[in-house]
Amino acid sequence: MYATELLARGAVELLDRPIPDPVMHHARRAVIDWYAAALPGTQTEPVRLLELAVSDDLDRGRAKLVLGRKATTRTAALVNGAAAHAAELDDSFRDAMYHPGAATIAAALATAQEAGISGAAFLRSVIVGYELSTRIGMVMGRAHYRYWHNTGTIGAFGAAAAAATAYQLNVSAFAHALATVATFSAGLQQAFRMDSMSKPLHPGRAAEAGVLAAQLVRRGVTGSLNILEGETGLGQAMSDGPSWSGITDTCGSDFHITRLTVKNHVGCGHVFPAIDGALTLKRQYDVDPADIRHLHIETYQPALAIACHESPQTANEARFSLKYMVATALVHGDVRLNAYSPERIGCPETRALMGRMTAAVSPELDKRFPQERAANIVCELKNGQRLTYLQPMRKGDPELPLTDQELEEKFMELAVSTISSERATQLLETLWNLQCKETVDWAL
Repeated sequence: MYATELLARGAVELLDRPIPDPVMHHARRAVIDWYAAALPGTQTEPVRLLELAVSDDLDRGRAKLVLGRKATTRTAALVNGAAAHAAELDDSFRDAMYHPGAATIAAALATAQEAGISGAAFLRSVIVGYELSTRIGMVMGRAHYRYWHNTGTIGAFGAAAAAATAYQLNVSAFAHALATVATFSAGLQQAFRMDSMSKPLHPGRAAEAGVLAAQLVRRGVTGSLNILEGETGLGQAMSDGPSWSGITDTCGSDFHITRLTVKNHVGCGHVFPAIDGALTLKRQYDVDPADIRHLHIETYQPALAIACHESPQTANEARFSLKYMVATALVHGDVRLNAYSPERIGCPETRALMGRMTAAVSPELDKRFPQERAANIVCELKNGQRLTYLQPMRKGDPELPLTDQELEEKFMELAVSTISSERATQLLETLWNLQCKETVDWAL
């Protein structure tokens, strides 16, 4: 069997089994976190402009945008997928170097609303999307991550798997949906190496592509079933020719959705271990940022390559600036939505501290990536004291997860930036009880 067929068979077999309650709980957590990211994302400029661009497909259709506006299924997936990534708050699965929620849940939600399926069935489609796409991402590996933005490329498979599940495709059709979406897979890292609005469009397009692939297959369109392992297929073209054998061996026993990283800061997740480590030093030794003579950060190579802006001038650049994010955390105490306001970006204290910072790749920490995301902080104070701290993981990683209460607090903080506290509370209650809903045809 080809890899697409193995994945399709694994997905359908997974749906024939009871999903353990803890896994369903993690699926609800993923959806709650998706909304926490998507709600403020609706207020960003790229998403606002995207809605204007696709207005012909709005105010009609059976699906809905995050804030309740009607949309066609593919357009709802497109806009919601972009919104879920735009504020840089969405979940990640570190072993696949990938934010699975943005595209997967956007596609699952749009197709669930179109098909009129239950909340429990919607959660199953989310789970299948996560399980299949993360495994594809792990096979593609670090070689793929060199040039490609996995949230766009691998996200297309999460979306296709979620849509195929919501549409209840059989094994053969499911495999063709995966084969078809493989040739839609795209998203270049260069799109966010300078100031631009392209990055959140990647998971939006991935969500749309996944829905379209599933819809095409329902009409009889077929794909090249060997497109993953073929001599000119995805593995050869976009990675280093990896092996696809055993890709579904742990499906149904090891649920990746239970091992997500949930963001505890706003911005590039590669910077989070450095933020956590710097804040730990500040708390432990009562460090005043003005007393820092020099701050040196050692971390893994992709953190420096992606969070690369030395002197950011815009919010987009600031979200991908290691120095800015760490300095902001030390000066202001956190890196939340307001960290990217013009006032914060131009803060003289933050800029002065950035000028006293350096960063470098640690070969040892780089070897541990992607399974570990660590940073070593070396802080020299003006009084001659030298402080060091190794941050081995990020708050929000599977080993140091946000509790349900912390997740709720994150959700409420972010939701009330866009909707009222009353509506946010009602939405949170709905999301915790999704498995009891007869349909997912609800909105704010």
